[in-house]
Amino acid sequence: MTAFFESLGMAHGWAWFVATICGILLIALPLMLAVAMIIYVDRKIWAAMALRRGPNVVGPFGLLQSFADGLKVFLQETIIPSAANKGLFLIAPIITFTVALMSWAVIPFNSGAVLSNINIGLLYILAVSSLGVYGVVVSGWASNSKYPFFSAMRAAAQMISYEVSIGFILICVVLWAGSFNLNAIVEAQRGHGLGFVNGYFFNLLLFPMWVMFLISSLAETARAPFDLTEAESELVAGYQTEYSSMSFALFWLGEYANVLLMCTLNATLFFGGWLPPIDWAPLYLIPGWLWLFAKIFFFFFVFSWVKATVPRFRYDQLMRLGWKVFLPISLGFVVLVSGWLMLTRYGA
Repeated sequence: MTAFFESLGMAHGWAWFVATICGILLIALPLMLAVAMIIYVDRKIWAAMALRRGPNVVGPFGLLQSFADGLKVFLQETIIPSAANKGLFLIAPIITFTVALMSWAVIPFNSGAVLSNINIGLLYILAVSSLGVYGVVVSGWASNSKYPFFSAMRAAAQMISYEVSIGFILICVVLWAGSFNLNAIVEAQRGHGLGFVNGYFFNLLLFPMWVMFLISSLAETARAPFDLTEAESELVAGYQTEYSSMSFALFWLGEYANVLLMCTLNATLFFGGWLPPIDWAPLYLIPGWLWLFAKIFFFFFVFSWVKATVPRFRYDQLMRLGWKVFLPISLGFVVLVSGWLMLTRYGA
């Protein structure tokens, strides 16, 4: 895209700047539209599993319900508690929303179709996603209310706990692919299983890692059954209790953007990303981004399915699962995977 703007007579610096802005908008604007639509899809899936109809009034089939809800919160008054730290109170949802968008800069939507194809893309995602804790903690503390503060502490402990096991799981993927670059990780999955399956999920050593990554994704995004940060019977409504209007909407958008990111990482790291499920020439006629979107939608359906059917964990169960189950297993698999690769790939 930089070359295109240079052909229009722009200097290289300005051409690169305009091309980067266009690339950001090409990702951010469709992502915002996707977030609005998956909220609708989420509610429809829950309704179907509870034998209800779900949103069906605003627009055809209720498709405009999310936009009506967005307009409603936009027109509401922003209320700031009198005892709150005003500056931090307002910046917390901005941090959460911004961090949720930053990770998408290194997500490849097709071969080479990525805003920033850096060699440490996976490390970048780990670093950026860990910053989301700050928005949660700051929002709970700045509200100057004990219930949001308790929820923020609970959310921070939960997110940090599962980021540790996610880190070890990703080490296994990096060891097998031999790269932190997400494009290279996807390409390493081409024909991986028996020579014709595209994906690491077929690998006996990496399949347990995917199961743990999927469960950790639910915990990292505070989705059911790990939505302890919004346990209404214990914490009123969570760390965003004191928020209203667009401040609350930014938390909502950031949460769903993170859910979409985790669905994308499941598809990219273990299910071949933009590659078709089977390494068969006719399937490559379908654009890669369609394969990726189909896999993202499948994982989002799994997320909604779990939320509609699985009861909430107790907090001690949540922490025990992260520290006493996932952490030792993921650490053990790092040893197993590295040992297997040394024996089979690098032994000679």
